Amino acid sequence: MGRRPRTAEDRRVNGTERPDTSSARKLYATELRLFREAAGLTLVQVAEELKCAKTKIGDIESARRLAPKGFSEEMDAYYETTGVLTRMWETARREAHPDKYDAFMRIEAEARTIAEYAALTIPGLLQTETYARSLIRAFNPTASNERIDDLVAGRLARQERLAGANPPRYWVILDEATIRRPVGGHPGMHQQLESLLPLVDSGQTTIQVLPFSHGPHPALGGSLTLLTRTDWSKVAYLEYSNSGQLLEDPLEADMRQQTYDHLRVNALDRTRTAEMIIAAIREFKQ
Repeated sequence: MGRRPRTAEDRRVNGTERPDTSSARKLYATELRLFREAAGLTLVQVAEELKCAKTKIGDIESARRLAPKGFSEEMDAYYETTGVLTRMWETARREAHPDKYDAFMRIEAEARTIAEYAALTIPGLLQTETYARSLIRAFNPTASNERIDDLVAGRLARQERLAGANPPRYWVILDEATIRRPVGGHPGMHQQLESLLPLVDSGQTTIQVLPFSHGPHPALGGSLTLLTRTDWSKVAYLEYSNSGQLLEDPLEADMRQQTYDHLRVNALDRTRTAEMIIAAIREFKQ
């Protein structure tokens, strides 16, 4: 591209900015942006020359997403940076996302599709207020009522995406444990299960139950969410009782997709799922 290699001083805009070294991912993002600014280019110009979405480059420069495989090599060639970004990416991709839950929330808010396996509790996108409040209180036993109110409101606000003008395709596999454990007492659980029935096969949402009779499976012990971004790339999020892991590497996301496909083919079809939920509703009505 005819762009000369930049020295360390060249890459600091007016010699005043220093890279964010709080994580390898943020350092990579800052350096990528500084290379562009030192070359006197805008995001629009780079995107047009490389035939790449402006939002993709912007998200990588702001550390909202990890650069995909091959991107760093392309940018090193473009800025003539002698492999600097490629070497930095090798470190960044091995680092756990420093704000993994916040990153997951941002991706979920814009995802084209959401595929979720819930091992122990009804997913947040489907929880009623009573169910959410009971669950959040159980995880925060010493929190003030005001704090609980805030957490409940935040969880319910996520559900607005499903009712919006352009909702994602949402597919949920519920482990049978999620419909058997009473959360919010019997009345609260009865209400929660009733709210699921219209969503079992709504066109935009699908719910399946994975019965206990299936036995062990690859996702046993944690929950799994697969998100498809607007550019059709996938990320996976693994969640356990007190931790979570965001996987943005395409190979790792693909491995989790295979796990999800295994669960989907072994879960009950939508008719039998509705029948099992109705049976559980009757139990909690007693």
